[in-house]
Amino acid sequence: MKKMQDMSIAIIGTDDQTSIMRLAGVNKYCRIAEDGGDNQRQEIRKGLDTFLKDPSVGIIMIPENWRVHVADMLERMQKAKGVPKKAIIEYPLGLKAEPMDVKAFYRNYTRNLIGFNVEI
Repeated sequence: MKKMQDMSIAIIGTDDQTSIMRLAGVNKYCRIAEDGGDNQRQEIRKGLDTFLKDPSVGIIMIPENWRVHVADMLERMQKAKGVPKKAIIEYPLGLKAEPMDVKAFYRNYTRNLIGFNVEI
């Protein structure tokens, strides 16, 4: 099993999103054109599939509004037995007007990721 320090972060996003994360040190990325068509959906799925199969990737970042294109793939990953799970981080596209219950979000996220609640 790989150590956490050996795992890398990968991002799927637009040219601007991937460029910003590359400046922050993320070296695995998949740039997707913002055309909104079926080609975009296929490219998102192909990028996610590549990162899911890459054993060196531990965290995959994807825009929150693109989750609908890969929801089935993420469900299969969560239900797979004997396969190391990867953390999927859905990042927002911009500022939101509505407040978010961060505690509830991370409680649900950890429950889905590791199978039980963690309270701190």
